Amino acid sequence: MGFKSGACRGILHGMGKLTSALVKELIEPGRYSDGEGLLLQISPSGGKSWLMRVQVNGRRRDIGLGEFRHVSLRDARLEAAAIKKLAKSGVDPLEERRKVEIVIPTFEQAAKRAHAEMIKGWKNGKHTKQWIKTLELYAYPKLGKLKVDKIEGPLIRDVLAEIWLEIPETARRVRQRIGTVLDWSYANGFRTSEAPMRSISKGLPRQPKKTGHFAALPHAEVPAFMKSLRARGISSSRLALEVLVLTAVRSGEVRGARWSELDEDLTLWTIPAERMKAGFEHAVPLSPQAAEVFRQARALRIKGCDLIFPGATSGSALSDMALLELLRGMELPATVHGFRSSFRDWVAEETDVPREIAEAALAHTLENKVEAAYRRTDFLAKRRVLMKTWADFCVPSAKSRSQRSAERTNALGGRARDVAATPRRPRRTVVRRTVQGS
Repeated sequence: MGFKSGACRGILHGMGKLTSALVKELIEPGRYSDGEGLLLQISPSGGKSWLMRVQVNGRRRDIGLGEFRHVSLRDARLEAAAIKKLAKSGVDPLEERRKVEIVIPTFEQAAKRAHAEMIKGWKNGKHTKQWIKTLELYAYPKLGKLKVDKIEGPLIRDVLAEIWLEIPETARRVRQRIGTVLDWSYANGFRTSEAPMRSISKGLPRQPKKTGHFAALPHAEVPAFMKSLRARGISSSRLALEVLVLTAVRSGEVRGARWSELDEDLTLWTIPAERMKAGFEHAVPLSPQAAEVFRQARALRIKGCDLIFPGATSGSALSDMALLELLRGMELPATVHGFRSSFRDWVAEETDVPREIAEAALAHTLENKVEAAYRRTDFLAKRRVLMKTWADFCVPSAKSRSQRSAERTNALGGRARDVAATPRRPRRTVVRRTVQGS
């Protein structure tokens, strides 16, 4: 039975205190005082909730304490007493509650939210994908699960240190984008300070200057370079450099390549451990473009020599200078080793390939000893797809002879079938009028 008249409500207010039994019986919409600022609110729909009203530095604050079905009268009084104590000390209980209620996102969560807001003003779809992809590849492994308010300069430096010299252009983008995420977090109240980016570079080595000789060719320029390279006459150095670009292996590994390391159908190149920098055997999946280069190299094969790219001296491998001189002759401001960086930049900027697959393609060793101990795959199948995509990017129109032949055969066969299936129409007699003087 509930109180339905104003007289009853007045009697209740005069009592100054509520009881659990009365709270359960009350049904009439309105506010009922328990004293000391604690109120019971009943909505027109019948919902019951607690409200604490206090004065803080001359300002009134109404603070909700929850629904009656979840918060008992006793708990409401305890919460109200705590709020009143804070108010008396000059602390705004409402602001304190807001601080507690803020859920600090992780770096990954903040990056996704910041990215979703920023792309509304971006017109370049390619840049939209690249922006978040660089963070996924380089920042998430170390920062992704950390709360944004816990990320300071040393942690950011550790992320950048791994790529600062290897892929400098990408590293600078990563630095800028990490700073953007942290500044967004500061603006949204998740951090007490802006991104500490100014001092980060001081803890990193100086990058190569953009003027003069570049360490690596920008990946966007690789297709044009490959076209120019393929226009030159066939030589061991030219073919070796083509393979180096298409497979992203090191110079010494390609210069020392041997026919016995290739499988019969030229789909896999297995470099033995003794020829690898890390001392582990490395399986290199060969794209059709790379396989075609090896087929061309057969014309240069020396009898009794297992080297695929022999040097000027019979029985010796190409020197590193031979490849470098080839680049200099093409007036290319890049190093031979720099093509690995070009490949790595391309993976980061143009693909959705996880970082560990790209690192496996480059035969990089894992710094984390625990992760290295449990890694039982070389991602060969996924790397095969990756290297085919890279080769298609470098040599977009290149196809092997067998591919061209098969396509030509299929095309001719398809046209023949189309012709055979098409019923012949009766020939019509066309009368041509000859115009005098034409």
